[in-house]
This record gives sequence, C-alpha cells and structure tokens, in this order.
Amino acid sequence: MQPISKQSVRVTIFGQHYNLRASGDTGEIEELAAMVDDLMTSIASQTGTSDPSRAAVLACLHLADQLKAAQQEVTGVRERANDRARQVLQTLEQAENDFKNGR
Repeated sequence: MQPISKQSVRVTIFGQHYNLRASGDTGEIEELAAMVDDLMTSIASQTGTSDPSRAAVLACLHLADQLKAAQQEVTGVRERANDRARQVLQTLEQAENDFKNGR
C-alpha cells in the first residue's frame, strides 16, 4: 500500500495564516477555509466582536447546528427509504403469493 501524498496549502482565516497539509485536492481545503473565513467575518460584523476566539466559537456553534440539522435530515431520509423498501417487499411477497395461488 502506497503512502498518501500530502500537499501544502496556505489559507487565511479571519486574518490568520495557516499552512496545512492536505491529501487530495488543495482547492477543496481553500474553499472550506474561505467558507469558515466568511462565516467568522459575518459573525464578527453581526456581533461587533473582533475577538478571533469568540468568532471561532460562535462559528463552531453555527456549524454544529447545521451538522445536526443535516444529520437529522439524513436520518429522516433513511427512515423513509427503509419504510418504502419494506412496503415494496411486502407488495412483491404478496404478488408472489398471489401468483403461486393462481390469483
């Protein structure tokens, strides 16, 4: 098994520069960093804070809220898919029984 090659990528978030090592597409890391930077900047302007730690914590809370909502949505989709699969299976089983019984 070959080791995963990592590339360096430099990003700026809330005025701070970070040198990161990333496997795969560095553009994706840059895009994520830009999203975090935009979120922190937006939060800072809405709350009137220039404290990077406060803006980071509030950004994390916002992202955690979005993650929780996405997880709940995925759970709901899975439950609906499982319910539908059960219905389809029941219909197929009934059709098979009807066929065997000459109905």
